[in-house]
Amino acid sequence: MKSDQSVADEPSESVVIAPGPLRALAVASLAIAGGALVLLTLVEVWQVFTRYMLDAPAGWTEPVALLLLKTALFFAAAVGVRHDAHFRFALLAEATGAFWRVVLARVALLATAALGAVFAGWGAALVLATWAVKTPGAPFPVGLSYLPFAVGGVLFVSFAIERAFALRAASVR
Repeated sequence: MKSDQSVADEPSESVVIAPGPLRALAVASLAIAGGALVLLTLVEVWQVFTRYMLDAPAGWTEPVALLLLKTALFFAAAVGVRHDAHFRFALLAEATGAFWRVVLARVALLATAALGAVFAGWGAALVLATWAVKTPGAPFPVGLSYLPFAVGGVLFVSFAIERAFALRAASVR
């Protein structure tokens, strides 16, 4: 029989979304990211089929695949921010005491929120600047391809703020 520790360390097949005020938004973001990955797979299969089996590649598949890839990336990364599972350098924080660990966690959340704000601001500017331009080979405006940056940036900021409040509530206790 396995000990409780070894069972807890095994990877799980299920996805657990932490409770909190933005839980529904995190679930929706993860669903959108997963749906984008499924659609991306179908688009890529169609691209390979038309290129190599029909010898007539579909021109719309590349811009659509890129849009779906950006969507999956930004929405899933935002959920990673919410669950503190994003890319980070934890060595310094782990080598310090409890006080500095909290300070560094707050600085990391601030940096994450700032990065999200940059993505949101520049993404929105690009959406507005290129919305009137048609994407070559695809039936949507170029601005749509920048929308995942803007929406993902807003999600980064929202989830970083939620984590900051959760961190503050935990440190007050």
